[in-house]
Formats: sequence, structure tokens, C-alpha cells
Amino acid sequence: MQITIVGAGNMARGIATRALAGGHRVRLVDSNRAKADALAADLGADASGADFDALDGADITVLALPFEAAKTVAREHSRALAGKVVVDICNPVDFSTFDSLVTPPGVAAVTLVAAEAPQARFVKAFNTTFATTLVAGEVAGQPLDVFIATDDDDARATVTEFVTSGGLRPLDAGPLRRALELEAFQFLHMTLQDRLGLKWSSAIKIIPES
Repeated sequence: MQITIVGAGNMARGIATRALAGGHRVRLVDSNRAKADALAADLGADASGADFDALDGADITVLALPFEAAKTVAREHSRALAGKVVVDICNPVDFSTFDSLVTPPGVAAVTLVAAEAPQARFVKAFNTTFATTLVAGEVAGQPLDVFIATDDDDARATVTEFVTSGGLRPLDAGPLRRALELEAFQFLHMTLQDRLGLKWSSAIKIIPES
């Protein structure tokens, strides 16, 4: 498959690494093309930097972006994303306080992102995985779980195939509305990192750049 990843930060690197491990082609798109090209060069021959016109040819487009940036990309490129499988990975954490979500109560971030590109086939996935563990693809010898929530069964099958091919374990979380619980769960997961003394704690406060 052709996997187009919007963003060139830590999560983009992790997801791209799994895509390449699964034998897929990766295109990296960023508002700063030089960053996309630099990450592609690090990843190897099956990865390339691209402009936003690459969204047209993607089998899966991954928005590896913070919440507000994901909304902006969805809005500005809604026509290119129409009919396409789009994976939203964001967690709408208030990074200024790291103590709350920025979305209204009872509303998932992916719902607001999807509203900007209403004809796209949105999937929530990868929001409960950390970038460093995605690069490795496992923790203590066990594959990472990737929760998948969507209202589109064909999109679910496509993303499930992608996740499996990268050596990860897909878990069907049900309809897209389950993203509300997935985002809240990951917020809790983030806040527990320092308390549990886990080595990924330094990575969770880094916002993917775009």
C-alpha cells in the first residue's frame, strides 16, 4: 500500500517505521518540506518526502499531527481526502497544563477533525501508542496493541491489514464514537508515565511538529 503520513515528528517516524517494516511505500508530507525530506532520508529508499498533492494517491493517509493542526489539514485538503481512508492519531491534551483535554465534554477530537473533511473515511488508531515503542514495534518482546475505531468496515479492514503487516496487533474498538474513550484513556496513560517511572515519559510531552 501507499501510506502517506502528514507530519514529520516523532509519531510520523514511528508509524513510518512500521509501514516500511510491513513492506509498504511511505510518503511524508509536512508544511516544511525540508523536514519531510530529512525524515525520509533517515528512513531509507522506500520513503520519500512529498507535497500535499501526494494525498490524492494514498491508500491510507495518516494525520500524525496535534489536534488543531489535524483540523487545519482536514479542512484545507478536504477535497483531496474525500473517499479516502484517513487515520487520526491525535490526543487533544492541553499541553500548557498537561492536566486536561481541550475538546468539549463528550466530544472526541476525531469527530471534530472529521467534520472538516466530511467525505473522508475516518479511522481512529495509533493514539494509544508511544512513538519510541512504535519504532521498536514491541515492548518486552510483545507486539504493540493498536485500537481501531471507525464507522466504515472497509476502512477498518484496510487499517487492520496495515497494522498487522507492521508486526503490531490490531484490536477492534468498535464505532468511531469509541474514540472518546480511547482519547481519555491515553490522556490517563500519559499522566501515569512519570508516576510509574517509565522510560517513555520524556517523549509524551513532545508535540509532533508540522
